[in-house]
Amino acid sequence: MTIFVTILQLLCGLILILAVLFQSGKSSGLSGAIGGVADTFMAKGKAKSIDAKLANATKWIGAVFIVLTVILNILH
Repeated sequence: MTIFVTILQLLCGLILILAVLFQSGKSSGLSGAIGGVADTFMAKGKAKSIDAKLANATKWIGAVFIVLTVILNILH
């Protein structure tokens, strides 16, 4: 059981690293330099963008990683 949870945690950690690396920076491009009106105009479609989905996935994968860490700690 411990080996199975350890393998799951390893896979979850690798997926979490990839999800963070695929996200773009918060101030990338001209929208970060100009800010203001351009930033709010571009933010309308942000909920449906790939970055928003990656941010949501990062939160869920991080939560699963923490739960697996607690379970692994209990098993030891």
